[in-house]
Amino acid sequence: MFSGALKNIPDGVESGAPVQLVDEQGGFLASGYFNSYSQIAVRVWSWDEKEDVNSDFFKRRIENAFEIRKKFVLNKQTDSCRLVYAENDLLPGLVVDKYDDYLVVQFHTQGIEKWKKEIVEALVSVVKPKGIYERSDVMKKKREGGVIGGVGAYCHTPSQLDEERANINSPLHGKIPDKIKITENGHKFWVDVIHGQKTGFFLDQRDKRQALAKYVEGKKVLNCFSYTGGFSVYALNAGAEKVVSVDASREALEMAEENVKLNKLDEKKAEFILADVKEYLRDQTSGAYDVIILDPPAFIKDRHKINEGLSGYKKINEAALRILPPGGILVSASCSAHLSLDDFRFMLSESAGRAGRTLQILETYTHGVDHPELVAFMEGEYLKCCFALVS
Repeated sequence: MFSGALKNIPDGVESGAPVQLVDEQGGFLASGYFNSYSQIAVRVWSWDEKEDVNSDFFKRRIENAFEIRKKFVLNKQTDSCRLVYAENDLLPGLVVDKYDDYLVVQFHTQGIEKWKKEIVEALVSVVKPKGIYERSDVMKKKREGGVIGGVGAYCHTPSQLDEERANINSPLHGKIPDKIKITENGHKFWVDVIHGQKTGFFLDQRDKRQALAKYVEGKKVLNCFSYTGGFSVYALNAGAEKVVSVDASREALEMAEENVKLNKLDEKKAEFILADVKEYLRDQTSGAYDVIILDPPAFIKDRHKINEGLSGYKKINEAALRILPPGGILVSASCSAHLSLDDFRFMLSESAGRAGRTLQILETYTHGVDHPELVAFMEGEYLKCCFALVS
């Protein structure tokens, strides 16, 4: 609830305090927590007037979220997922990722952070993890501005990041190993939850990685913005002739190489290149690859930079389309919340036109089952991914 929609905000309300929203006649509308005197004043977590907010409240919410994942995601082949997805699991501002027997939590608002003790106790009671680690390394003075409880990406200098991580990142329960080995659709991955991007691994691409398998047998595959090699491992395991992983992070590429070894895949078919993706694409010749995966970081950080971000998406997609042969496959993704799926498809159309190619979209993906969406919370949409046939 934005502050501009409220007729009256009492003085002296602390961040995190449970509040009720009422209409002009005093009728109950919803309850949530006060989120400081900022643009988003109240974050809603219930439409039940009689629901008390206490330890049992958080335990019930986490139990409900865990049941969805146990029923539809977690099994012998997959032990990791997003366990709590902020507003969409009626715990706005809270993100919890499960990596095997460990949890990584992020408190994205001052309001939800006030309930840290109760949340950790509920997680221990319900999930029974070996350890819980906090990765709330988003600058406190900026994190109130994101749509999904501040889940958006922000830019920091290295010194700012070091300071924030020292102040915010810490074990909350048990012990956390330097690396956690997880299983995803039968594939093994090392995850660095302490130093890796976000919480250590991009769990929201699990179903897209699985979908890739049908397109790569006997093909030359280029994985751009490869990070720790998620798409690369799937492609090699599905019979790709060659997989090249390109990323600007040496540490990420080293982990990607470890993940190839972990899965006992043919290392001769894997190549890891430290480079700027835009420059690398520009230097490739037509037909060098049969399948190209573009999974960049968010190019659009806020709504004021949509045009600038669109330009970045167009450049890399056009460059990839100039390389792919007829019958090639482009896998293009965007995690920019400020870019709609319709606008993303239009961007692909423009890129194809500029490259003189025709695209047929074979599959479209958004969030996986462990990233459920409240039907009314359209602001939470961020991920989109298209598998397209090039001619």
